[in-house]
Amino acid sequence: MKQTTLNALAEPNRLQIVELLREGPLTVNEIAERLHIRQPQTSKHLKILHEAGLVEVQAEANRRIYRLRSEPLQEMDEWLDSFRGIWEKRFDQLEDYLEKLQKKR
Repeated sequence: MKQTTLNALAEPNRLQIVELLREGPLTVNEIAERLHIRQPQTSKHLKILHEAGLVEVQAEANRRIYRLRSEPLQEMDEWLDSFRGIWEKRFDQLEDYLEKLQKKR
């Protein structure tokens, strides 16, 4: 799932769509208008985001309304959290090393 999420978000327009949907649901045309891209391109990007599970779609009459799904992003945050511990430890070690260097002066 993480790889699918990362692949979907790797494309700049799709990342911008996710940023837009963070503010609330939008139609395909609203997204296209805000990103200044054509509706067919927007639909292709939304299809990929939907297949990756990042957005859900609801049909209302002849409009499709897209909403951001938080679950894949939460999964990614949990995965990234495993790296945060490693980096915190390394930064602590760096801080200790720098303190030792300062004491030697």
